[in-house]
Amino acid sequence: MAPATKTAPETQSEYKVIGTRPIRHDGVDKVTGRAQYGADVYLTGMLHGNVLRSPHAHARIVSIDAGKALALPGVKAVVTGQDLPDPGDKVANLGEASAPLRHLSLNVLARDKVLYQGHAVAAVAATDPHLAEEAAGLIEVEYELLPPVMDVMEAMKDGAPLLDENLRTKSFGTTGDKPTNVADHIHFELGDVEQGFAEADIVVEREFTTQTVHQGYIEPHNCTAFWNSDGQLTIWLSTQGSFTSRAQTSEILGVPISQVKVVPTEIGGGFGGKIATYLEPTAALLSKATGRPVKILMTREEVLQATGPTPASFMRVKMGAKKDGTLTAGSFWAAFDAGGFPGSPIGAACMCVFAPYNLPNGVIDGFDVLVNKPKSSAYRAPGATHAEFASETVVDEICEKLGMDPIEFRIKNASREGDRRVDGPVWPRIGCVETTEAAREHPHYAAPLEGPNRGRGVASGFWFNVGLKSSVHASVNPDGRVSLVEGSTDIGGTRTSVAMQMAEVLGIPAESVRPIVADTDAVGYTDVTGGSRVTFSTGYAAYEAAKDIQGQMVGRAAVLWEIPEDQVEAQDGDYVANDGSGRSISFAELAAKLDETGGPIVGRATVDPKGVGGAFCTQIADVEVDPDTGKVEILRFTVVQDAGRAIHPSYVEGQMQGGAVQGIGWALNEEYVYNEQGHLLNGSFLDYRMPTSLDLPMIDTKIVEVPNPGHPFGVRGVGEVPIVPPPAAIANAVYQATGLRLRDLPMSPPRVLNAILEKKGNGSG
Repeated sequence: MAPATKTAPETQSEYKVIGTRPIRHDGVDKVTGRAQYGADVYLTGMLHGNVLRSPHAHARIVSIDAGKALALPGVKAVVTGQDLPDPGDKVANLGEASAPLRHLSLNVLARDKVLYQGHAVAAVAATDPHLAEEAAGLIEVEYELLPPVMDVMEAMKDGAPLLDENLRTKSFGTTGDKPTNVADHIHFELGDVEQGFAEADIVVEREFTTQTVHQGYIEPHNCTAFWNSDGQLTIWLSTQGSFTSRAQTSEILGVPISQVKVVPTEIGGGFGGKIATYLEPTAALLSKATGRPVKILMTREEVLQATGPTPASFMRVKMGAKKDGTLTAGSFWAAFDAGGFPGSPIGAACMCVFAPYNLPNGVIDGFDVLVNKPKSSAYRAPGATHAEFASETVVDEICEKLGMDPIEFRIKNASREGDRRVDGPVWPRIGCVETTEAAREHPHYAAPLEGPNRGRGVASGFWFNVGLKSSVHASVNPDGRVSLVEGSTDIGGTRTSVAMQMAEVLGIPAESVRPIVADTDAVGYTDVTGGSRVTFSTGYAAYEAAKDIQGQMVGRAAVLWEIPEDQVEAQDGDYVANDGSGRSISFAELAAKLDETGGPIVGRATVDPKGVGGAFCTQIADVEVDPDTGKVEILRFTVVQDAGRAIHPSYVEGQMQGGAVQGIGWALNEEYVYNEQGHLLNGSFLDYRMPTSLDLPMIDTKIVEVPNPGHPFGVRGVGEVPIVPPPAAIANAVYQATGLRLRDLPMSPPRVLNAILEKKGNGSG
């Protein structure tokens, strides 16, 4: 495919479908309960699986005895990590990233050690789920307890308990020579940082911490597997990437990828947490052992204990500015806990931390550190929320010391096309300035905020988005409708956003394109639903497939009229003869004549677009702090975001609101609470406190459209960046309300109240 060089139209009037709000294609099934999710899969002769998980955060496995479990009537099989092949040193592709296959395999079923409470040790298949649970409890495991390390800074110290005695730090292309919990050291540098700070009139340096936070999707992980006697393995599951799941399962089990088919069901949320493989190889082993399909469903406690949350972190940010508000330098030092295996989002954090600003001098150091928690996974702009909570709070303090409006400061220092990020890339066309200006002009920013203990804060955020590979094919039906087959699982309405792009090219209504999400045998390779890539990349594939259809339809009109193809032109859904005859035919009319002009038409496209457009977001938060309880109430919240081109504005607004709500929860309440033994104390939605509708105002949205030149319609991914600014915006608002700079998340009532009482005790308020 040729590089993306098309320029998107600058006016909405040039579009007929894009920018409208059609009813989503899967809406009826979703609202009537007919949509099939992973737990809804039932197969003839199906058994039920249950996973035995470690009660300890760190221990050696001395022995496993499954005799009592196997003796229980109705139990058909037990598997352990010893039933998986040796993974060797191979690196597996996860779609958005890659990881050593050994780590993936050991996370599915532990071998010699368990590395966190909830680490899978063995699994049972039985005739009903209750029997399977009972049998799992009969498996006897002897452990040698080891001291856990739960804090990222403690894990970095010499003498800390080691999770992997073979781990060595990778840094600057070299590998360390001593055992450690530090997997990777990332370093970026731009300009002369010391000189930059020397030029500053104001320098602010602060430390920040965040806690482990889960994505909080409503649907637990699930998997049904059937390993047929012919060697073919079929897997049904809720996943963000059916091809990624296929690849991981194939490699973990050591079977050819062509023998694995993944059938994606509907998915009840993911936000990055349903990319990694947890249950598929285990269910497959149980199916192979029994010759029957096996379903495994996680409980909520298992989800929170054993699937990948976003990591806790320690961060240090230092930034300097001149009296006129010009930023001169910045430094970022951060350590993220990766959980039991390497792979925290520290790299993305380092790339995003200073992204909203043209920073001439900067240095960044990031560390990926193992601790005795579940392996971290992506969570909506992974790493960016952490990093920009720190940097945006420091920016607000600089603005206060300068006596400068925080939005004017951001506009003055905003990243622009041609500027270089500290981590290296030069900005293409971006909407940082336009987004911040739109926040300044929003009525919220100028609205009065009266009353005691109230404050207003602002913060900006960035996510770079990804492209990756997508495939689609589409068939023209005789009634003029088009059947579109894609491989991107739909989390936020992407069936419709992809179909709308095809409809726009063909000049037909969105309702005339019927999209389906197919299994891995029925459509070409497609990367994960993640990285804010689906509307951009799969939409690009739909655009190219529509162009393919359009070209074939031109040829059919030429056959129909018996004229050369170059005398037929596609015009807004019609096909027009340019031979002076004035003849024209609509898409639907021509579709009805396919049999007499050459037969069926199928359009195809596979893309790997490089013109990805990063997204910026600025948010405004009004809060009221109860001085007696420490509770922070959100009074008003506005999200201003560059979508490039809003294909379906309602879905864009929904992503903006959803991301902001998750960021608000992260800011105010959400955290994993562990005891000293590494046991999770709040492993349920009763105790893990996510915001509800009662905790939130209506989230106002303002869509900014700075078209991305790397996409034919100007699309920028929108799903991730809105989670980035909320913690900083709220922290800045809390400061305005209380005079307290809170640098530790979450800003829960106990933390806020303690800060208020400490301030009073010091006689400073």
